[in-house]
Amino acid sequence: MGMGTSNFVIRWVNFLTMVLAIGIVVYGVWMSTHHDSCKKSLTLPILFLGAFIFLISIIGFLGAWKNSSILLWLYLILLCIILVAILVFTVLAFIITNNGSGHSVSGLRYKEYQLHDYSPWFLKQLNNTNHWKRLKSCLVKSDDCNHLSRKYRTLKQYKSAKLSPIEAGCCRPPSECGYPAVNASFYDLSFHPVSSNKDCKLYKNTRGIKCYNCDSCKAGVAQYMKTEWRVVAIFNLILFVVLSAVYFVGCCARRNASRVGSKA
Repeated sequence: MGMGTSNFVIRWVNFLTMVLAIGIVVYGVWMSTHHDSCKKSLTLPILFLGAFIFLISIIGFLGAWKNSSILLWLYLILLCIILVAILVFTVLAFIITNNGSGHSVSGLRYKEYQLHDYSPWFLKQLNNTNHWKRLKSCLVKSDDCNHLSRKYRTLKQYKSAKLSPIEAGCCRPPSECGYPAVNASFYDLSFHPVSSNKDCKLYKNTRGIKCYNCDSCKAGVAQYMKTEWRVVAIFNLILFVVLSAVYFVGCCARRNASRVGSKA
């Protein structure tokens, strides 16, 4: 690849990534002012990611514009670090999300989830008292369970609904308990549970209790996290391929800059 072509590509690629980085920072600032405390924990990582991408893009853009071998070397080193980090995270994400799947229940359109099906990493995080206390407070504040009665106004609608993993695990008792549903937010607990599952006794119709202390709720959260991690892992895989191509172009630009410097 010629010097002009490689420098042109590097300049435009890094200009676009600078715009992307600014968008990420703006989104992080917006989150810090509009979201509750449960989601504010994501603010600092998002701001850091945006700032880091912006810094690398500036270095790459200036290196290609000034045809500076030193700046391009620094750009390639930082880009290499990002590539290694993305690769390590992606591999770990696929390993962690390899286990765990829902179990079909007769008469239901959705699946139910069991905590022991998931990877040890998920079990360690969800069984940590402090971590779960924070997650549970977020679940109680969320609309996942609070709006079920408004989403499904009749018992027929509720029974034929396709609930999310969190709705299925945290908002209702496991089906094996045998509690009859009165509506989307109330179960008749006067019936003696037909299962020895401890979740059957933990479930309460109270808005702030529901099944938030149940293993089925933790399993629903694990399934949600697994899905999110898998999406991020696939995105990172695509990003790795794209950045690898950018890294190749950057190597060409750096080599051309070195040749120009040596001739001078």
